[in-house]
Parts: sequence; structure tokens; C-alpha cells
Amino acid sequence: MRVFQNFGLYPAYVRRLNKLASSASSFSERLQVFLSDSFGACHLLKPVIDGDSETFFTTGDDVITQRFWATKQGLPTNTTLEQVLLCQIEHHRTEVFYNLDPVRYGNDFVKQLPGTVKKSIAWRAAPSGDLDFGAYDLLVCNFPTILQSYRDRGWRAEYFAPGHDPEMDRYADNGKRPIDILFVGGYSRHHRKRAEILEAVSDLRKDFRVVYHLDRSRLTRLAESPVGRLLPLNEHRRPEGIRAVSGRPVFGRDLYRGMSQAKIVLNGAVDMAGSDRGNMRCWEALGCGALMVSDAGKYPDGMVDGATIVTYGNAQSAVASIRAMLEDETRLKDIAMAGNQMVRSRYSKEVQWENFSQLCR
Repeated sequence: MRVFQNFGLYPAYVRRLNKLASSASSFSERLQVFLSDSFGACHLLKPVIDGDSETFFTTGDDVITQRFWATKQGLPTNTTLEQVLLCQIEHHRTEVFYNLDPVRYGNDFVKQLPGTVKKSIAWRAAPSGDLDFGAYDLLVCNFPTILQSYRDRGWRAEYFAPGHDPEMDRYADNGKRPIDILFVGGYSRHHRKRAEILEAVSDLRKDFRVVYHLDRSRLTRLAESPVGRLLPLNEHRRPEGIRAVSGRPVFGRDLYRGMSQAKIVLNGAVDMAGSDRGNMRCWEALGCGALMVSDAGKYPDGMVDGATIVTYGNAQSAVASIRAMLEDETRLKDIAMAGNQMVRSRYSKEVQWENFSQLCR
């Protein structure tokens, strides 16, 4: 089975990749830098990680990576990213096209796929409004409510979960965890519930070490700039308590290293997620051996309150739960260890690949 996996990048991460890969001079070199950094590795299929010769992987929205490939193949300099991706698929003789960027590469793109492609699969784990993905043979994600919304529109949709990145194992066994509470994630006006939790938990800095790594939205950055402070943008500025514990955003291996230093990783779903849970932080926190404390909801199999994770109902209970865990480190470590063992076995890359292979049949 010749599988092609296409991955989309966050703009903030591209800046990091450009620094890490500043000396890369070819498609393969830049791609190897990306893969070695483990950004989004829970999504990567096992053959991609293993370097299987029949599997092709690329970051289709990364201009530099794609230009390296296009130049080597002798494509004109004005070849679009969409055309480059189509050429890669044709060159690879792809049978299964697995796309993690269907907003950029949607129905019109799928209709241009070469005849070798027998199945087109897209991962989409966010509400999509009026966007149409109906040209794909299959839509997958690990949010049941979103999957049902696809089925209601007449599209085929199946449950498919991320997998444990084995590179996390070297971070999970860190015995020294000087950070009591860590949060890593986005911050914008779309994260009202998350902001409420972050502000409440930031008060624990009086007794514990609290560290937030926030990827601020453009409006938040503007609102907090010298010029922005003169504008009516109060709703976009972070409260004082959050700013007091905030540092730069982290990605890839820096994210793993940060979690390896933390006893507790605070997670918070975005407002649009509804009651479904299962964002990437679940796999990253558990995979790196921290205790995940997160908001209550419907979690993937194995993520159970009081057994492998800890959940809360509101900001007040979040603070109480975190304080209780930090004051009972034996229980904290027991739950964290159980969560790590669960995610390593139940969500291994072998299991993820077997599940994906079944979807392709």
C-alpha cells in the first residue's frame, strides 16, 4: 500500500522550522529536520516515522520544503504549491492519499488526484461551518460529535485516534520535575473558557511554580503592544495573573522538554469543542509522563478521571484539584504513571497503523 501523508504547519511553527533548518539545502534535509523535531508526531503514521520506502511524506503548505522538491524535479518557478503536491502524488504513484490539511487542499484538489489514488482520506478535527469535504472518500478524527456532523451531511466518517510518539519515552522517565504546573497552547478571544481557567490557576503562583507557554493571537499581540494599549482592545489582552507566568510559545522537542520538567500539565479545550475531548495535549502530556489535569468531558478510551487523568468542572474546582494533587505527590505520581503506561500501549504507533490500514480496506 503506497501511502502519501500530507501535513499542514502552524505559522508560528514555520518560524521555528526556518531557524532549525537554516542550513538545509534540499527537500530531504529540510524534511528530516522537521521529522526530528517531533512537531505533531502523534499524527505521523508509523511508516513515515520508520522511513518506509513506499511511503511519501511532505508538509504541503511549507513553501521552502516544496520548492526544494520542485526545483530538483525541474518544475517552473511559478508552479503553485497545489501543482507541486499533485506532481509529488503522481511521481510517488500514490494509492492512499492521507491529508491533514483539507482546508487548503479541499474538494477541488481531490478531484484532480491522479488515477493511481484509490482512496482519499482527510483528518479534520474542528467544526468546519460551510466548508465542503464531500469529495474525500473518508473523513477521520477522534471527536464523535464532529464525525456525526459529517455523517449528517452524507459523508463517510470514521473514528481514528492519534498515536503515541515513541520519542516521548526518553522524556517521560525524568525524575526531577521542577515545574509544578505547566500550560502550553493558544490564547485568543476564542478561548474564553480556557482563559478563565488559566487566570484562576495563575493565582497558585504564590505557592507553586506555574509556567505558561502561550501562542498569542495577532490581536492579542497587538493589544499588548505599546501602540495597541492606546486602542480599545481590552478584551484581547491577557489578565495580569496570566501575563505574570507567561513565556514564549514552545513546539516540537522544546514542548517535550517542557513537559518532562512538569509535574502537572494543565489542559483546556477550546470553546468550540463542545463536550468532546481528545486534543493533542492529551497524548503529549501523558506521553511525557506528566499528570494531565483537564476539563471534564467525553475522553478517548483509557483516559479516565482519577485513574489516568484528573478532571475538573470549573475554574474553582480546577484550582482545588491541582492543589490537592500537588499536596499528595504519591497519588500524583501514581496517576501520571498509569496514564503514561496506558497511552504507550493502547495508542502505540503499531495500533494506530493497524487502525489506519483497516480504514483503507
